[in-house]
Amino acid sequence: MIFAVRVNPRAGRNCVQRQGNKFKVYLTKPACEGAANKQLIDLLSAHLKIKKYQIRIKSGEKSRDKLVEIDGDE
Repeated sequence: MIFAVRVNPRAGRNCVQRQGNKFKVYLTKPACEGAANKQLIDLLSAHLKIKKYQIRIKSGEKSRDKLVEIDGDE
């Protein structure tokens, strides 16, 4: 399954909001050195109740708009 994610780094809180087919994710980590991407995977893993290794950023690693792929083969 692939879905769109809009990320807001350096927010005041960590939060995941679902807006139709998209997710809007607020992260406290900055977007440097992949810290925000790592936190994004951690938050989505907890929110969706799946393992971290099942989540992969398919495109947009250096952008606020990302496509995230979930592997559901477990």
